[in-house]
Amino acid sequence: MASKKDMRRPDLVVPYQEPAPKGDSAEFSSTLSSTLPMAAIFTRNRYVGWASVVLSIQSWLGESEEASKSNTGTPGYFTIGMSLMALAVTYLPMFLPQPPNQRVATGTGPAAPVPPVGA
Repeated sequence: MASKKDMRRPDLVVPYQEPAPKGDSAEFSSTLSSTLPMAAIFTRNRYVGWASVVLSIQSWLGESEEASKSNTGTPGYFTIGMSLMALAVTYLPMFLPQPPNQRVATGTGPAAPVPPVGA
């Protein structure tokens, strides 16, 4: 039968010490949530736009108290606004389509020539 005596030695107990806070390190999620909205605007890719919204919300909810108090980074609500704006830009062609008879330049080449009026 096991004894009920406490076998731990009080002289070997090490008190808990809170780890020192990390220095001024840039967070990868914050960087990603700031650059993905720009990528969504440049490529007009809706999937990148939705990913930027999700990552910016996640970054805002996960930012530390020290990061929210310091003025060095972009505030979380600003990155959410940027990602929502980028998402709106990706859906903009659905609501404002281009005129049907307008010829548009593609890629880096010049615009297509316009036929003469009398022909």
